[in-house]
Amino acid sequence: MSRLSKLTRDQVPPDVREIYVKVGELRGNVPNMFRVFAHRPEIMKTMVAHLNAVTNTGTVPVKTKELVATLVSRMNRCIY
Repeated sequence: MSRLSKLTRDQVPPDVREIYVKVGELRGNVPNMFRVFAHRPEIMKTMVAHLNAVTNTGTVPVKTKELVATLVSRMNRCIY
């Protein structure tokens, strides 16, 4: 079975390095999904744009959205 490596900051392509670094600064770490998506910069860019649109728009507070995401993960027994 093939596996994609989780890229480090030095391995990330230049066109998404800024996104990678910003995520790390905001969260205190870079989640594995960003490390893997960095292999495909075009997908990483659209994924980040989608996450920002879902998280930072609308009338529901960001904390509530994060709590819902956490609850759904727990209900699905997702350890991540």
